[in-house]
Amino acid sequence: MSADNGKKIFTKACAQCHTVEKGGKHKQGPNLWGLFGRKTGQASGFTYTQANKDKGITWGEDTLDVYLTNPKKYIPGTKMVFAGLKKAKDRKDLIAYLQSSTS
Repeated sequence: MSADNGKKIFTKACAQCHTVEKGGKHKQGPNLWGLFGRKTGQASGFTYTQANKDKGITWGEDTLDVYLTNPKKYIPGTKMVFAGLKKAKDRKDLIAYLQSSTS
């Protein structure tokens, strides 16, 4: 896993809609600070779809790996427009970056 490569993936594929820093603003998607260990649809101050609120899973490496493969398949009804990362290495690198930058 390479958090450095994950940062490049985040910058290219995620930063348009998400921030990672503590106290960062919500964009089209929620700020991701405190992501690991948080339940879906729970970032304070962000308006989620009912599908995200109702999914009820806790974000961790395993759930993020499945979600980032195909977000709309994992949470039907999500407003996240990202198509997903098909390569397992890219998902692992992105997750490593998110672990290091959101807590």
